[in-house]
Amino acid sequence: MSGVLEVRGLSVQYATPRGPVTAVSGVDLDVGRGEFVAVVGESGCGKSTLLYAVAQLLSPPASVTAGSVLFKGHNLVTMSEKKLNVLRWRDFSVVMQSAMNALNPVRTIAAQFADAMNAHAKLSGKEIATRSEEVMRLVGIDPAHLRSYPHQLSGGMRQRAMIAMALLFTPDLVVMDEPTSALDVVAQRSLMAQIKELQRALGFAVVFVTHDMSLVSHFSDRLLVMYAGQVVETGPTRAVFDTPAHPYSRGLLDAFPSIHGPRVALTGIPGGPPDLGALPSGCRFHPRCGSALPACPSQEPALYRVGDAEARCLLHAPVPEVTP
Repeated sequence: MSGVLEVRGLSVQYATPRGPVTAVSGVDLDVGRGEFVAVVGESGCGKSTLLYAVAQLLSPPASVTAGSVLFKGHNLVTMSEKKLNVLRWRDFSVVMQSAMNALNPVRTIAAQFADAMNAHAKLSGKEIATRSEEVMRLVGIDPAHLRSYPHQLSGGMRQRAMIAMALLFTPDLVVMDEPTSALDVVAQRSLMAQIKELQRALGFAVVFVTHDMSLVSHFSDRLLVMYAGQVVETGPTRAVFDTPAHPYSRGLLDAFPSIHGPRVALTGIPGGPPDLGALPSGCRFHPRCGSALPACPSQEPALYRVGDAEARCLLHAPVPEVTP
């Protein structure tokens, strides 16, 4: 599978009165063509900051302090804003968390689609209208709603309109920041099914950020689990769900009820995420971990291979060979 996105050692800091706070720490991420990669974790784990860093949409006080983001061979981190604007929407696009905030409330959907297309291509009014109708039909909305303002659409329709805008130029990559968070369960499932169907039909890759493990289990190909700015587990979605290798991944899965099998009590994860400005020593998860080893408070783990996945946990550290 050829790669669309290659992230290496990406770190992001926020400037604060207490000094710089690292919200994303040395993250690696590969996305192949037509692949659906989900990034999950609790609120404040750095997943949305990672997405904004990948799309180069960070604004002060946040900044990329290390690493590279290669999109089709081009490093977005070192690229000028002018060159980035050429790539955005045409080659990669972003679907924001809240469509009501992302869409202009005083312009119709048609006008906003036209703005995006005029910024990146020389098209006639008829071509713009035709393409606008096409993408609205793709996401299951009657093109008549092109004449609507955002407040006249339901939450689910606004999110679909944002996805339609993201597909105006049939990009190679679409990054999505919790696009289903404001929707009810039925609307979430309907929207996710629509995204997956469009992805299969058009062949674009997806990086999808969410805190909902139950959603990604049905739709993603690979999974990144983040905690306190780090990737703590990564691998094929089924491998992570069937045999989670990191105690944090197991905790996230135990916090969601299953609709199959016997009824079991939800256990959750004790405590709360650490202050990113005062991280615990060693493994960042050890104060909340029921499987912590004596070395965990002092030794920071690497990502260790566990079957088809990788986990940042000393439980999987290779045993040193004993020489006679």
